[in-house]
Amino acid sequence: MIDDLTYIRNIGIAAHIDAGKTTTTERILYYTGLIHKMGEVHEGAATMDWMKEEKQRGITITSAATTVYWDLNHKRFQVNIIDTPGHVDFTVEVERSLRVLDGVIAVFCGVAGVEPQSETVWRQANKYKVPRLAFINKLDRVGADFFAVVEEIQDKLKANPIAIQIPIGSEDDFKGVIDLINQKAVYWDEQSLGVEFSVEDVPQGLEDETQEWREKMLEQLAELDEEFMEKYFDDNYTVDDIHSVLRKVTIANTAVPVLCGSALKNKGVQTLLDAVIRYLPSPSDLPPVIGTNPFTKKEEERHPDPQDSFAGLIFKIASNPFVGNLAYLRVYSGTLQSGTAVYNSRTGKRERIMNLYRMHANKQTLIKEISAGDICTIVGFRDIKTGDTLSDIKHPIVLESIDFPEPVVSVAVEPKTQADSPKLQEALRRLQDEDPTLIVELHPDTGQILMHGMGELHLEILVNRLKEEFNVKVNTGEPKVSYKEAITETVEYHHILKKQTGGKGKFAELIIRVSPVETDSRGLIFEDKTVGGSIPKEFIPAIKKGLELGMNSGPLAGYKLHGIKVELLGGSAHPVDSDALAFEIAAKDALQKAAREAKPILLEPIMKLEVFVPEEYIGPVQSDLNRRRAVIHGLEEKAGLQVIKAHIPLAEAFGYVNDLRSITSGRGSSNMEFSHYAPVPQEMQDEIIRVLTGRLF
Repeated sequence: MIDDLTYIRNIGIAAHIDAGKTTTTERILYYTGLIHKMGEVHEGAATMDWMKEEKQRGITITSAATTVYWDLNHKRFQVNIIDTPGHVDFTVEVERSLRVLDGVIAVFCGVAGVEPQSETVWRQANKYKVPRLAFINKLDRVGADFFAVVEEIQDKLKANPIAIQIPIGSEDDFKGVIDLINQKAVYWDEQSLGVEFSVEDVPQGLEDETQEWREKMLEQLAELDEEFMEKYFDDNYTVDDIHSVLRKVTIANTAVPVLCGSALKNKGVQTLLDAVIRYLPSPSDLPPVIGTNPFTKKEEERHPDPQDSFAGLIFKIASNPFVGNLAYLRVYSGTLQSGTAVYNSRTGKRERIMNLYRMHANKQTLIKEISAGDICTIVGFRDIKTGDTLSDIKHPIVLESIDFPEPVVSVAVEPKTQADSPKLQEALRRLQDEDPTLIVELHPDTGQILMHGMGELHLEILVNRLKEEFNVKVNTGEPKVSYKEAITETVEYHHILKKQTGGKGKFAELIIRVSPVETDSRGLIFEDKTVGGSIPKEFIPAIKKGLELGMNSGPLAGYKLHGIKVELLGGSAHPVDSDALAFEIAAKDALQKAAREAKPILLEPIMKLEVFVPEEYIGPVQSDLNRRRAVIHGLEEKAGLQVIKAHIPLAEAFGYVNDLRSITSGRGSSNMEFSHYAPVPQEMQDEIIRVLTGRLF
């Protein structure tokens, strides 16, 4: 373990599915000496894809962590790596990883360029202000175009890419890269699987292109940094000056260095690792983390210093058959030793951490302590969940938690036999501990267990895990859309709860105004507009809690209200019969009755869709999309295929992949991700409500 924080990097590898993230990670493990044989994703042998479902499907489903060491300029650096999924159904894995990482390698396919999930990952990285490197991969593929992808990064992601390498050749003729900083060509030896590489002069015929892109790189850096600008105009800069300013602008998130290669062909990975060390931040390069003292409610800072008070964030729970549940912990300050008791701000209780492990995919190495800036897993805890802050008992703090998207698809499950019922309950509980986007609930009318998830694939894999990993036999229904409900008019509602049972009764009087909000808003917006103490202040939190409970069941079909604004205008309390519970019940009832009068509507999830098809299939594919209520927004050409861009209701998108293959004789493909909620057409709403209020099987 490395003690000096300047020699630590916490990075993630993220991208659209099939851009080559896991293959790139596999090469990093090989070249750093952590593994001695490269496993391939297409063979189901990649080290970081350790789950059975990952090996079978050839995709990453859960983020996996590992630690490698890399030497640069005779100094050893520790690199903690998280390989994240690329499929949109598992975007939560990217979200929670980016929350705790200091830097990201964004991998782009040299043929497909910036794809939908690339944009999602980029937005997530923007949200957490995570510095990035871009690695344009698969330059050996037919149709690869490095320069077009650089342009897409600028145009589609609104980023400021700075190419610090350009490729030598392309497609089958891709030989190596030109290092624009040192003006040298780098070639990798195929016989040694890329372990050996040579640095040579720029090949004849590429001198002008090298000079052109180097000048462009220097001009971009000069525009971003005044100090370097002076050196550039005076022609008084060194290679170290270029590295220094690149590091500065990368950490400041004003530029993204762009590198290139082909991970599968073992080209470009070592120079990528050098760039990780040179340009991405160490924990000590970042500002102190800010949190809130749970008792004083005042903001406090924690510095990336092993001597500061301990504070860390749990960003993932994983089930392990040998040691039980593992909790992944990012330590922001202080030092944690095994056997130490810490404070959990969510539960308000002490939690003793029995063992600490450093992870390598699904394997663990026992360690005695972990310090600021590092990542580990902990075991032997009682009640820890994703997003929990653990801190020093004497200096408690609450760090910003993690936001998770709402699920859009549901499936009904039931145990095949009564004997399987307890096993199913326990398995679902453990899956929910692992996956915050899985919501399990009991349908109030049918008594069925409903699993709500992010997509068909997400739920399919969870059901398979129930059967294979937890050995629970279940029956499942067809996937269903998770609709939402919303109101369309503003309504004032006066509600009185008055119950008398002989002893102390229940009394609460409320006047509320409910208003619609934008369909991309979710949850409750609450404003207390009471004056003169008509409702005692101690009851306001109970009113808000009751309103939040009321959001869970809309007036049309019992679906959650997607977003609503509630203003508390007035009311009254009884000196004896009023208490917090009375106001909570009254608020819930008032909201649900007011929503009935506010012209409620159903909302359905709309998916952003890209369809890749040969030109001769454009007509049939567009006709099929029109039949599915899709709205086509544009058509463009990419890598010899036509790309149809559209929005499609999720209800019409089930089974689309198979239908597309049938229409295009297997030559078409598509990408889909959640976009927004939109009102269901009126003529369909009545039919949906009629069906939804029946049984779901």
